[in-house]
Amino acid sequence: MNPVARAWNQLEEVLVCILLAGMTLVTFIYVLLNNLYSVFYSLADTIPFAEDALFSIGDGILYLAQEMTWSIALSKAMFGWLIFIGLAWGVRLGAHIGVDLLVRNFTLGAQKAVALIAVGICLAYCALMAYSSEEWVAALLRAGIGAEDLDRFGIMQWHIVMIVPIGFGLMFLRFLQVFVRILRNQQLGLGGHGEAEDALKLATENKAEGTKP
Repeated sequence: MNPVARAWNQLEEVLVCILLAGMTLVTFIYVLLNNLYSVFYSLADTIPFAEDALFSIGDGILYLAQEMTWSIALSKAMFGWLIFIGLAWGVRLGAHIGVDLLVRNFTLGAQKAVALIAVGICLAYCALMAYSSEEWVAALLRAGIGAEDLDRFGIMQWHIVMIVPIGFGLMFLRFLQVFVRILRNQQLGLGGHGEAEDALKLATENKAEGTKP
């Protein structure tokens, strides 16, 4: 694997980890703050000599919780980015449910042609979606609309949705890699595994059991 491809693969993995960790951390802190202030209010009612201090702490935590209303919008944005980066990652890993199962039903001679047609359709779809979503992002950029609950940080809507054309562009490149590998006879199908192979294995086992006397 050349250094560029290795760096690309590592960047995808790092971004997925950062987005997952960010979503988890932001959600955890928001839920924690929304449940923690009531604890200090309850303690203030049961500990009279520390009532003022505990109420002050509870008020401070409540204020932080109210100020973190943006956390839901941020989690949604990170989830959207995670989806589209994950789509390209799924193509790289060969996570195609049922596509290879269809391809493998043909003879070895026809599998290459069918796989090339399937990948060609995927390439056309990714190119179309990347182009269409790019126009959508451009329209939002011209409109200059702020993102809901995130505009206080200078985040605009186009900052969030620009992952759509980027994601489809990354998917296009991944499918292009698959297309080239099929042309070079380095693989027959789309590289799918997991559910497709499990289904083939199960079908083979059932057929073998059915032929037993």
